[in-house]
This record gives sequence, structure tokens and C-alpha cells, in this order.
Amino acid sequence: MKLYLTVIGAAMLVISVVNIIFDTAAWYNIIIFVVVCTALQFALDGTIAIIINKMPDKLFGAENPLYNVSEFEKTLYKKIKVRSWKDKVWELGGLGGFSKKNLSNPSSPEYIEKFIIECNKGVLTHRLSYPIGFLPMLFMPNVCAFSIALPVAMVNLFLNILPTIILRYNTPKLKMMLQRMKKRLIVFE
Repeated sequence: MKLYLTVIGAAMLVISVVNIIFDTAAWYNIIIFVVVCTALQFALDGTIAIIINKMPDKLFGAENPLYNVSEFEKTLYKKIKVRSWKDKVWELGGLGGFSKKNLSNPSSPEYIEKFIIECNKGVLTHRLSYPIGFLPMLFMPNVCAFSIALPVAMVNLFLNILPTIILRYNTPKLKMMLQRMKKRLIVFE
């Protein structure tokens, strides 16, 4: 969480200072626009998360092909060493009632299925946040749309891509766990 807040705070500071140096608006308006634009990003991302969280779980199950991770993606995630940095990224699933930071019940097929559902909901939430993060540009005065709203949207995009990658990195492993558990249950029946 500290990392995310540091990135957000540093971005707000840099965007403000650059706009003040280039005199895009009065300094106090710049600060207000940066704060409002950042708050709007939080509100938009939160609204998307609430809407997705209300959707039926059956749309996000392990069998849904929309959330399959390709071999290319798996290879890419290994190349960018997701495993080494994934724990540093802010995980807010707990706010929606299901934390994806750790497996708390790895021997339960129902729990693993729920974990996969929550990962898939997270993927959709973050992916919808990519384009929606650019909406504040429509409400900013001329130059501030590009000098403030666009950089804030780019930071939001970056901060949404990271959790998407992590969720997509983890999902195939969870699906394999679930398949093994289901096979064991069939053998024991």
C-alpha cells in the first residue's frame, strides 16, 4: 500500500510542479485540478469495482473461457518476473469481502473456486478502469485536459495494469489446483 500511495503522491507532485512551471493555469487551480482529477480516478475505479462485485459469480467461474490465460501470457509473466514483485502491489480485494493476498484455505475446492471467481472479477474491474480512467479529460478546461487529466489517467492505467498482470499470473495456478482437487474427489467417491 505504501508503494501505491507513494507513486500516487509523487505523480501528483510532479504533475503539479510541471504545470506550475509551464504556467498552464494559476498555481492554486493546478493543485485543485490535480487533487480533483486524482479523487475522480479513485471514485471511478471504486464505482467499477462495486458494480462488478454485484454481478453474479457464475459469470466469472473457472470454466469461463473469457478469462483463460494463453501460453504467450504465461511466458511473458515469467520473463517479467511477476513472482518477484507481485507481493509489493496493493491488493484491495479485502474491501469487497475477499482478500486475494494469501490462500487461507488451500485444501478446499469451494474456496479455490471462489478465489478464481474473485480473480476474474478483479481482472474485469481493472480492465474496465483502463479506458474509464481517461473520462476526466472530458471535464477539464482545455490545456489541463492534456497537462493534468492525461498524466493522472496514465498513472491510473499503470496502477491498474499491475494488478491485472498479477491476477492473470495467479489464475492458471489456481485452476490447476482446482482440477487436481476435483480429480482426487472423483477418485475417493
